[in-house]
Amino acid sequence: MTEISKTSMKRSKPSYFMAILGVALVLFILGMLGWITINASKLENYFKGSVQVHAFIREGSPQREVDSLKNYVTSRRYARNVEYVTKEMAREKFIGDQQNEDWDKVLDYNPLPASIDFYLDPVWVNKDSLTSIVSDIEQHFIVSEIKYPDAVVNNLNNVVRKIEIFLLVLSAILSLIAIILIDNTIKLAMFSNRFLIKTMQMVGATRWFISKPFDKKAILNGLTSAVLAIVSIIVIIYAVEKWWLPEITVLRDNTLLIMLFLSMIVIGIGITFISTHRSVTKYLKMKLDDLY
Repeated sequence: MTEISKTSMKRSKPSYFMAILGVALVLFILGMLGWITINASKLENYFKGSVQVHAFIREGSPQREVDSLKNYVTSRRYARNVEYVTKEMAREKFIGDQQNEDWDKVLDYNPLPASIDFYLDPVWVNKDSLTSIVSDIEQHFIVSEIKYPDAVVNNLNNVVRKIEIFLLVLSAILSLIAIILIDNTIKLAMFSNRFLIKTMQMVGATRWFISKPFDKKAILNGLTSAVLAIVSIIVIIYAVEKWWLPEITVLRDNTLLIMLFLSMIVIGIGITFISTHRSVTKYLKMKLDDLY
């Protein structure tokens, strides 16, 4: 009986090859979408993390109050890279940004205020959080005004929201398509083994004995498909970062990539195993005449 199973397995190798290739292609598409999503998320955090807030200090404020404000802002969860910018530092920065060395010819004094500058934690870059941050800092009497790129924050949040919705819908659609395609691919691969399954049942083999070799083969095929898809994605990532867009190397998150690859392995093995086991059970329940 075991020999019959092995002989039929060998004969159906072409079907398994196409099944492995088909599952690998579907996993490859899902993996590429996952990689794009990871990069989009990292890019979103990068842009949100570049939003800077300026808390301008009133002229003549005591230095101890300025130091107290800086320490207070530094202790807040929303603030990163807190810096005290003196009037002279603000002047030098303005001249450098404007590339204008004629400051002294136009002005004989420095009208720019000192400030406490800091970058926002990406989690806090939204309108409601910024309103709360402004209220929090304005409690200090030495703060005259707080500025941040309001238009940039609003536009960034709108764009990010649209991208998130698009990727979520696309992921759901592709996941559904992937499940259907993998299931149909496995069913086609199992179709050539339907007579073997029924023959083994007719000679007295139990369902567990019949399904065991097919389930093992399904696990191996699912793993092989996932490995092929993962290797292909790694090659593409290397090519993109090496030759096409080397700038996105800074966005790479190896931890999330490993999690993505593990998810692909689980999906490949899981769907292949379930589809194979369902097909075996289906043919075991069918009458012999219905197999033709």
